[in-house]
Amino acid sequence: MVMASNVELNRQQQAAVQFRVIVVGIVQNEVGEYLICKMPKGRGVFPDQGGLPGGGIEDCETMAEALRRELREELGTEIFAIQPLFFTDGQHRKSFPDGTQREVYMIFLVFSCKTATIDLVLAPEFSDYAWVKRELLTDYDLNSATISTFRRVGIIS
Repeated sequence: MVMASNVELNRQQQAAVQFRVIVVGIVQNEVGEYLICKMPKGRGVFPDQGGLPGGGIEDCETMAEALRRELREELGTEIFAIQPLFFTDGQHRKSFPDGTQREVYMIFLVFSCKTATIDLVLAPEFSDYAWVKRELLTDYDLNSATISTFRRVGIIS
């Protein structure tokens, strides 16, 4: 009987983890409020919590093109004044609409951007949204990644 080494097992476990590069927008409207989008129950990386909108980069897209497309598809809004801020990464458990879950290693590319649209049209990726004044952000049930992002850029302390 041949046993796999720890290194081989670790590689097999890593191969089972999906890899995604995600663009994320800190979106402000014309009066300086921030967009918070709530994930549906049982769906996404942070189910039933508020967070920042975004999604995966498709083949042959730039980061800015991907962010524009994702916000157009998921929220029906056009964005401008796109500025890269930072990137971060982590491994997360993602829940899918069919009830399955999968470990996903995600690289988050975070941008600031603006929109003139305040009335959004939500795709199934989100169950609700709110435009929130800076001083009220901590009143919302925000996911840990969003809290960390807002702290890192000095929006909340």
